[in-house]
Amino acid sequence: MLSLSSLSHRLRPAHSLQLLGAHAILLVYTALALFPIVLVLINSFKTRRAVFKTPYALPNSETWSTIGYETVFKRANFPDYFLNSLIVTVSALILILIAGTMAAWALAEYRFPGNNIMGLYLALGIMIPIRLGTVSILRLVVDVGLIDTLWALILVYTASGLPLAIFVLTNFMKQVPRDLKDAARVDGASEYRIYRMILPLVRPAIGTVMVFNMIPIWNDLWFPLILAPSERNKTVTLGAQTFLGQYIIDWNAVLASLTLAAIPVVILYIVFSRQLIRGLTAGAVK
Repeated sequence: MLSLSSLSHRLRPAHSLQLLGAHAILLVYTALALFPIVLVLINSFKTRRAVFKTPYALPNSETWSTIGYETVFKRANFPDYFLNSLIVTVSALILILIAGTMAAWALAEYRFPGNNIMGLYLALGIMIPIRLGTVSILRLVVDVGLIDTLWALILVYTASGLPLAIFVLTNFMKQVPRDLKDAARVDGASEYRIYRMILPLVRPAIGTVMVFNMIPIWNDLWFPLILAPSERNKTVTLGAQTFLGQYIIDWNAVLASLTLAAIPVVILYIVFSRQLIRGLTAGAVK
């Protein structure tokens, strides 16, 4: 009969091979995911000829050029586009956070007739793309007088982001120990204070919701093109289309604008990466 020590020695190489294989797969996936981003970045600092001649080479003294960035700031109002995207994204995320946490708290904490049906109804918003209702949304925005305003984008993105936020936050709030909430009630804490007290406990879920909503909002082209297409309300993604012509495409400017547009997404991921990983891990364990 094999002893436990000999058995563990035999299993250890197999476990190491499994870890090595898993890490190899993750490294390959990471390389594939980062490759387009790196390609856009290095080509944004090259001349137009070098972009087509040596697209995979790093810029050198002969191919180095910042003409794309100069064109972006000369021919387009890129600082205003950036500010518009920032206003829309931050405002929508704040509204999603406030409304989503309150709705999730109500669904997770209180039992009332139609509680499960309400949760199912909100979950349907995750499965049904909001773009299917573009015509109705456009008519509604025109009727309320918000066409060609940033408020139209903020409200539409808030509505589209709430189903996912409520679904994720509700499941996390259900995991908060009831004894903690009951103890706060015994001490005389109001329901609003208890709600504020549990928000730090679901911080990983909040970080996950913020990341998953921020990226689609920042990168969206569909609704800015339909609801706010004027020059003063253009977002970064819509502004990048300025350099896409019918016959001549200024690839230097396109690559430069895409690089600048990707910076906030990268910064946000770095800031919220720990919370995102904790949130995803907790959801997987659950």
